[in-house]
Amino acid sequence: MAQQRDVKNRIASVKNIQKITRAMEMVAAARLRRAETRIAALRPYATAIRRMTRQAAEAAGNVPSLPILNEHESEQRVALLLVTADRGLAGAFNSQIIRAGTRTAADYQADGREIVYYATGRRGVSSLTFRGTEPRQGFTGFTERPTYANAREIASALMAAYVDGEVDRVEILYNGYVSPIQQEVRRETLLPLQQATILEETDEDRDSEEHPSGAPHALVEYEPEPEEILRRLVPDYVEISIYRALLESTASELGARMTAMRSASDNAGDIIDDLTLEMNRARQAEITQEIMEVVAGAEALS
Repeated sequence: MAQQRDVKNRIASVKNIQKITRAMEMVAAARLRRAETRIAALRPYATAIRRMTRQAAEAAGNVPSLPILNEHESEQRVALLLVTADRGLAGAFNSQIIRAGTRTAADYQADGREIVYYATGRRGVSSLTFRGTEPRQGFTGFTERPTYANAREIASALMAAYVDGEVDRVEILYNGYVSPIQQEVRRETLLPLQQATILEETDEDRDSEEHPSGAPHALVEYEPEPEEILRRLVPDYVEISIYRALLESTASELGARMTAMRSASDNAGDIIDDLTLEMNRARQAEITQEIMEVVAGAEALS
């Protein structure tokens, strides 16, 4: 009886865990739909900002001598912004960003460069601290629903560090959202502008700059001068790039958590089946033992 009681308690415990994992899966799925909507609404705007910044840079010719637009003579200090989550229970979502960040840092350090870490999310901050590489600044408490104000705060810190000469290059690593079951680690350069992704022509940008018939748009006339427009666009570009990364990371986190909780629920079901089979076998063995004892007692009396 003691063995059956223990197995029953284990089954009840696993069932309670399964209820929790199923509830977390449902919550993640509901939040994921909202996150997908936010990404879909932001992507065209972010693409337009990138395209406008690139066009203004091309029209300006030489990038104007503004501190945020100046390319430093050397890149001895590289800032890495790792975008992680405040919570776990999302599979390899957080760990793969930490691993990608440490690999990137190792490559730069092999060239004699110094790494300055920034991180969003409690998981990233705590992981870096545990590894003995405490980030210069951490941003936490908003990863499940980031706002543009959060992106502006992060961008201000990074741009200030770049302008003050504390860092010579700014890169961001985050989980890009592909589908609920697929996230990919993305690495982008934000500053200096001359090396940023926006200066690279992509098929997406090329298609968006053409009419459906394939004819190019009319030439753009700038008022005020493209240099002045570029001065105003670059901070917006950094902010919108970080905001997009935060939204992509949030959707990736929810997709990873939904998948992880679904897998956990399925595994709990398998454990329950195995424990139920074990309990039935124990019950059958106990019943068989009792029958044998009754038969043996009857034979002894006859």
